[in-house]
Amino acid sequence: MGVLRVLRPRPIETATDLDDPIGVLLRRAGRGDQAAFAELYDALSPLVYGVVLKVVRDPSHAEEVAQEVFVELWRLAARFDGTKGSARTWAATLAHRRAIDRVRSEQSTRNRQDRDANQVVREHDVVAAEVESTMDQARVRRALTQLSDLQREAVELAYFGGHTYREVAVLLGIAEGTVKSRIRDGMIRLRDELGGVS
Repeated sequence: MGVLRVLRPRPIETATDLDDPIGVLLRRAGRGDQAAFAELYDALSPLVYGVVLKVVRDPSHAEEVAQEVFVELWRLAARFDGTKGSARTWAATLAHRRAIDRVRSEQSTRNRQDRDANQVVREHDVVAAEVESTMDQARVRRALTQLSDLQREAVELAYFGGHTYREVAVLLGIAEGTVKSRIRDGMIRLRDELGGVS
């Protein structure tokens, strides 16, 4: 007994097909015809690559994206509808969309890398600022030990306690002028200890 083969009728080419030979190749590729796809590739590759290159502007990226476009054309070929436009236009539209997607993806990657790099710089700056602040605090504490007890008490109340001259005078039970003198003398001494300039 022989194997019974079912022959499917070949689709009749329409007037549109005769006007669009690329469309015929695309439909044949959509039915799995690899030879038709090879012809389609030869016919459309300059167009697809050109459209992609105009968008991505990098020849190596353009080659990659063009290959992705042809994979998509192979995958979607069966969906092609010649009544909505030519196969060349459809291929150019797919190429343009894919190229835009690549540019957006690359920009997103660059933005993420910039954010990550800025974060590292900020973390470094925060650590550096904390170290500098700690060193400054240690220098100020050492300098404060060089003041007289009366000067140190007045300076600490005014600058670290946030009190006004009048409040410091009330807290210490002394005249406001005396407080001003102690703070002024203490600040001059601190400036000298910390290496400031007048």
